[in-house]
Formats: sequence, structure tokens, C-alpha cells
Amino acid sequence: MVSVQRERSQRDVAPGPLGRLGGWAAGHFRLVVFVWVGLLVVLGAFAPKVNTALSGAGWQADGSESVQVREAAEKHFGGNASTALQVVVAADRPVTDGAVAAVIDRAVRLVAADGRIGRVVRPQPGATVSPDGRTAVILAGAAADPNEMVRAADDLKEPLAALSADGIEVSATGSSVLWSDFNTANHDAMMKSEMLSWPVTLAILVLAFGSLVAAGLPLLLTLAGLAASAGSLVLLTELTPISIWAMNFAMMFALALGIDYALFLVMRFRGALSRSGPADAVVETMDTAGKAVLLSGVTVLVSLSAVMLVPSPAFRSMAGGIMLAVVFVLAATLTLLPVVLARLGHRIDKGALTRVTGEHRSPRFAAWGRLLWRRPALFGVAAAGVLFALALPVLGLRTAMPSITVIPEDAPARVGYTAVQRAFGPGAPGALQVIAAGPQADEAVRVLRADSGIAAVMPAVPSGSGPALIQAVPKVDPSDPALAATVDRLRGDLPDSALVGGAAVENLDLKALLDEKTPLVLGTVLALGFLLLLFALRAPLIAALGTLTSLLSTAAAFGTARLVFQDGHGAGLLGFTPQGFLDGWAPVFFFAMIFAIAMDYTVFLLASAKEHYEKSGDPREAAVGALAHSGRVIFAAAGVMVAVFFTFALSGPLPPKEMGIVLGVAVLLDAFLVRLVLLPVLLRLAGHAAWACPRWLARLLPEVRFVHD
Repeated sequence: MVSVQRERSQRDVAPGPLGRLGGWAAGHFRLVVFVWVGLLVVLGAFAPKVNTALSGAGWQADGSESVQVREAAEKHFGGNASTALQVVVAADRPVTDGAVAAVIDRAVRLVAADGRIGRVVRPQPGATVSPDGRTAVILAGAAADPNEMVRAADDLKEPLAALSADGIEVSATGSSVLWSDFNTANHDAMMKSEMLSWPVTLAILVLAFGSLVAAGLPLLLTLAGLAASAGSLVLLTELTPISIWAMNFAMMFALALGIDYALFLVMRFRGALSRSGPADAVVETMDTAGKAVLLSGVTVLVSLSAVMLVPSPAFRSMAGGIMLAVVFVLAATLTLLPVVLARLGHRIDKGALTRVTGEHRSPRFAAWGRLLWRRPALFGVAAAGVLFALALPVLGLRTAMPSITVIPEDAPARVGYTAVQRAFGPGAPGALQVIAAGPQADEAVRVLRADSGIAAVMPAVPSGSGPALIQAVPKVDPSDPALAATVDRLRGDLPDSALVGGAAVENLDLKALLDEKTPLVLGTVLALGFLLLLFALRAPLIAALGTLTSLLSTAAAFGTARLVFQDGHGAGLLGFTPQGFLDGWAPVFFFAMIFAIAMDYTVFLLASAKEHYEKSGDPREAAVGALAHSGRVIFAAAGVMVAVFFTFALSGPLPPKEMGIVLGVAVLLDAFLVRLVLLPVLLRLAGHAAWACPRWLARLLPEVRFVHD
């Protein structure tokens, strides 16, 4: 291979830090590959354990009243907490019948033999035996943390179901079993969606890159990022529980960003390769497109970091998992990909299915840019009109925590849940747990029995060491909005020492926390996104416009989500029953994800526009040139992401459908209406002002140039 120094001498180039990094990597092929292979071998050895090591719980509001109740129940009442398992035995005859009693005995022995189960309470007449005497509930207390209780449910639900006999049905239920069933259904849906999306993804990649060799580069980045992040997540579980959803989202982001970054760099490399040798081409690519990729990666990381403001283990671990994947994909893009490009050189077009040109400027997107420049009002008004029309329904968006309907009808948790409701009443699966100081226990019982939202109250159970536990059955289903009003009323009426909890209340407390933190997260994401664009572009007007247009496409995606998941439009086609609301965790988490993806495309477009403006000083060349050089990348990358996300809408439980529709619509609208229409129109209307920067502000900002001099 021709040395980096000899090729560089052919041109008078003063590369920046990323250009020097690319040049160094191009000249140290063996060292870079050795480091990456070593990293992947070490971390990849842990990757196969990711599905068993990661947890399914953590959906709680840390420090909330309901979490305090659960911790007190675990400590003082043999684990009779919200994470306890409930074994439901429903028969066609009284549970005192010999055959039914024998099944109950076997179920008790089975759960008691598991070290993660605490105190086992046999069915009690008047409490856990139904009025008709044909349904009994065994309470298997939690002797482990919530994540281990989900794993206990994984191990016990099938053996318990196997105890079912003629006319006797045994099923495990409770929040831990619900999460176990949901994780199983979600995993199956993810696998099915991936099988559907890969052929489409590969076809789009080949069309976008134009050759089989180049199309394999995003897969290189994706596999490197996934293997490293999966292994890292397994190691991090030694320090803190991490939600299994962290890996699910990390997988999607690794694929999406791997494609985006590889497309952007490969297209630029081809253009540079037509003017110089491979090593010099790598330097130019990294000095221009590499800066945009780095800025994009930092923007994605900053957007997702705002989710850390929500004090919930599930949210923080999911955001952390995605951020890990982004870090590894970004690192591979900036170090491993330049090495591969330098080594491949002109062989990058090997296996070309069509004629591949060296110049990375697209004539079609250049023509589109010129058309937008001539007719900005027509296209701008049309794009903005569609986005505003879709965003308008967001004003009536309602959110709540998911109901039991998010898992399949034949899942053990739902079977047991239905049996309990049928035998004990609609509110029985969501029994409230009230912890009160011993002297105030009787007063707490009196308040509970007098409340209009409570159907039944169990006698107070003293702990022997201070607090007492009182269980109360609400009149309504756990997902009924009326339950929140009952809980709020009780918290105001009960004695000062009393705390209200239970699995349903934990959901309500998490929902309240999310409602409280949503404005903070959204504001932080928007502010940091604007500051990053300002830092990179040194242009406050276009930085503000880029941020606001990202907000518009995000609002349009949520408006569409309201029409589909709250109002039920298209529910039959997608195969789900609308809950009448969007899941409560969606606004915070999806907003950060959507904004991160939207800013990814924004950075690609505006970095290219800034490069052309630095070269020419012409606003028209900046707008048209940006589309000519980045439009194809945005179009192809968005096509892959839309295909991937929409496959999640075709299978599995409701939350993955929400994820697929919301993210897919967001990418579709943002890429094709905002980045390829509205933002270029705004560049046209702003003219030179788009790139202006007050002198006082310019003195505060660093000098960042995207042009390769």
C-alpha cells in the first residue's frame, strides 16, 4: 500500500484532528484491526449471555410511596409484596375436593422449593378462596429483588401450569409473571420482526451503496457495535440491574446508525478517491464527513442522556444501553471504517450491480434542490401543512400505564388475572397494600372501609416489629382511571404514617413521575440539541430552525400515534385492540429517540450545507449542494430505518407496535418532509442570514470548519 506520507505530499492539505486520525488509522491497519478484534473477543464472549443476564423489571419510580411499601412488605411480611407470585387454582368443583386439594399441595411444595420465594401462604377462606369456593390463590412471597422475581416467574410458570388436571387449571399471575410473559412475547416479536426486516434492509443497502462490498460495511459497524455493547451490558449487570429493553433498543440504534454513518463516509470516500489515492481519500473523508458523523453521534448521545433525568431504573438502563451501542458504533466508524476503506481502495466498488460513479454528488438530488430553490413557497407550505395537520391531534393525546391486554390472551399472567377477576371481582388483581404504624392500623382500616372506591378490606396484619399491613380490594380494574382518584383520596384521608402501594399503585406512581419529568426532559433535549448545532455551525438562526423542525416532525409522529393507538384508526389492520391511550412511558422515551434520529439527519444536511457555504459564500450553492451531497444518504438511510421500524408494527404485543409506528412515522416524516423539503426551503428563505453569527457570539464559539482546504 502506498504510504500515507507519500500520497499526502501530492496535495497541499492541512487536515484537522479527524483527518489526522483517519490518516493515522490508514497507516496502521494491523494495529487498529488487532485492537478491535481483541475488544470484540473479550466483550463478545459475554454477549451470548445478554438475554439471561438482563432483567425485565425496574419499571418503578425510585423513592415513591409505593416502592417504600414494597420494600417494607419484603422486609416485615415475608415478601408479601407487589413482586410476589400469585398461584391461581381454578376448578369446576370446590377447592376442598380431594383432587383439587392435592393440586394445591403440589403447587405449594413447588414454589416453596425455590430459594427466591419467601413465605408461602396457603389459600385462606374469606380472603384468598372465592365466595363460590371454586377458586383459590396461593401467595408466594418475594425473597429476592424485583428482577430476580421475574426470573423466578420465568422458571416457575410452566411447571405450575403443568399441574393442571381435568377440570383444574393452575396459572401463575402477578406483576412479576406479567413482566415475564411480556418479555417472552416481546422477544418473540423482536425475532420475528428482524427476520422480516433483514431481507428488506439488505436490498436497500445494495441499492444505496451500488455494490455488494460497500453494502457490507454497515453490517461491519453494526456487528462490532452490537457485540461490544451486548458484552458491556452483561458486565454492567454486575453493578446494577439493566432492562432487557436496553438491548432491544441498542440493536435498532446500532443498525440504524451503522447504516447512516457508513453511507455518509462511503459516499464521500468515493468522491475523494476519484481525485487522490486511498489514504488521502480517507483523510479528506474524515476531515469533512467524519466531523458530521462525530457531531451526529454526540447529538444522539446528548439527546438520550436527558432520559437519565427520570429516576426510574428501566428508563435509565434503556437509555444507557442505547448510548453504549452508539459509542461503539461511533468508535468503529471513526477508527475501524477508515482502515477498511483505505485497504479496499477502488475495490470498494467490487461486485457493483450498477455503474458506480466516483463523484458523490447526486444529479437527481441536485435537481431537486434547484426546484426547491425556485419554488420555496409551494413546497414549503405543502410540507408544513402536512406536518401541522398531523401534529394537531397531539393536543388531545392521553397517556396511561399499559393494561393486562398488552400480553397474549393465553399467557399465564393473563389467564390467572382473568380467573381472579371472575372469582373475586374486577379490582382483585390490583389489590392495594397499605403499611401503617401499629397504633394507627385500626384507623387506617376504618378509612379504607369507608371509602367509596374500595370493595373489600382485609384485617390488619401486624409485623411484630412495628408496622401493620392492610390489603384492600378496589372496585375497579387496575387499569381503570378511577383507581388513580381512589389512591389520591386515600393518601389524603389515611393517617399520617400510612403508605399506599401495590403493583397497580406502582404503575400510577411511575406515571405521575413521568408526567412530572416530561417537560424537563423535553426542554433539556431541545436546549442541548440547539446548543450542539450552534457549537458546530456557528449560526444561531439555522441552529434554531434545525431544532424547531425536529420538534415539528416529532409532534406529527405523536399526533399520528394518537390517531392510531388512542382513537383506534387502523387497529384492525395492525391486529390490536386500542386501549384508548398511549402507554405512559412513550412520550419521554420516544421523544428522546425520535429527536436523536431527527438531529442525526439534521447534522448531515446542515454540515454539508455549511461546507458548501464555506467554499462558495453562496446560500444557493449551500442549499442545493447540501441536498446533492447528503440527500441520497438521508433518503437511503431513512428507507432502511422505516422498513425496520414498521416491521415491529406487524407482530408481537402492543408496546412494540407503538414503538414501530411512532418511530417509523417519525423517520418517514422527518427525512422526507423536513430534511429533504422544509429545511432546504428555510435555507432558501433565510439566505445569508442563515449562516450569520453576531461578533460577540463568534468570539465565544470555537472555530469549526467542515471544508477540506
